[in-house]
Amino acid sequence: MKLDRITFDRQMMAGQACIRGMRIPVSLVVSLVARGKPVEEILAEYPDLEPDDIQQALLYAAWLTQEEVVRFDRQVAG
Repeated sequence: MKLDRITFDRQMMAGQACIRGMRIPVSLVVSLVARGKPVEEILAEYPDLEPDDIQQALLYAAWLTQEEVVRFDRQVAG
């Protein structure tokens, strides 16, 4: 999976995932899409964004939600 548009910088936006080093957090983009805002409107409101930025933000969010179940037996002290 190619996520070269997702960047992290401790000096910007408290280190959260952003789009291409800009002050546009991935969480903002994902939230706008999740609330039903059309991609064309997002691009109009944030002219520095490109369609591939939105696509990678969604891919990154999907990757973050992958669950891994780790099973272990808990011993009860007796």
